[in-house]
Amino acid sequence: MTAVTAKRFSIAEYHRLGELGFFAPDERVELIRGEIIIKAAKSTLHSVCNSLLLGELYPLLGKRAIVRGQEPIILSADSEPEPDAVH
Repeated sequence: MTAVTAKRFSIAEYHRLGELGFFAPDERVELIRGEIIIKAAKSTLHSVCNSLLLGELYPLLGKRAIVRGQEPIILSADSEPEPDAVH
């Protein structure tokens, strides 16, 4: 019996796949612990809640922190998720 091991990607490999057009232009993916994960479609409710959250965080945090919404953030050599909000 042959054991199968899933390929784990580094951030550099993940970015290179994007540059080579491996992902469709409208494909929503992120890298989590070396795995390329297809992200769920955003619903209207999700988008509204995220907008309301960011609208509250901007004035609350002011210049003490940068607030980013649904942008990639590098956490380690093999993770670049796109969380709803980061500060």
